[in-house]
Amino acid sequence: MSVKTILTEPNKILRQISKSVKGVGIEEKKLMDDMLDTMYAANGIGLAAIQIGIPKRIIVMDISKDENKKEPMYFVNPVIKKKNPEKATYEEGCLSVPGQFAEIERPNACDVEYLDYKGKKKLLKADSLLATCIQHEMDHLEGILFIDYLSKLKKSMIIKKLSKNKLNRIVV
Repeated sequence: MSVKTILTEPNKILRQISKSVKGVGIEEKKLMDDMLDTMYAANGIGLAAIQIGIPKRIIVMDISKDENKKEPMYFVNPVIKKKNPEKATYEEGCLSVPGQFAEIERPNACDVEYLDYKGKKKLLKADSLLATCIQHEMDHLEGILFIDYLSKLKKSMIIKKLSKNKLNRIVV
């Protein structure tokens, strides 16, 4: 298991639509393990494979608050089957949009069908933070970032700031 580099906006790869996975084998499990290590190292609660440059429909998450009791979740080929018409607003951030946060409104609950770490088909009824996190990560699979829900002005200001930060970095 290893920590991978997380791509940051602006990056064309983040805008790709991820491809379905045929099943959960050794390669997919290793990828999910690496993604989890990467997410934990970055202090995140969710990560999509595309964020480390791999356009596969795979997501990992852990929304547990206890540092000593990790509760990782794995979603392979997730599909939202139902969204609640009621909305909830959370302040969202993203490992691919570092240091930026915004209030985003999404359905407050959703049912998601997916394959788990062992390749077993599951159906999860998610609400509150879990529902928001699933929808946020699933947006990544479609090439969508949370900043895409903001006004053009706010979004362009964030992208400009991120672009400037990339230019100011010196890699030795």
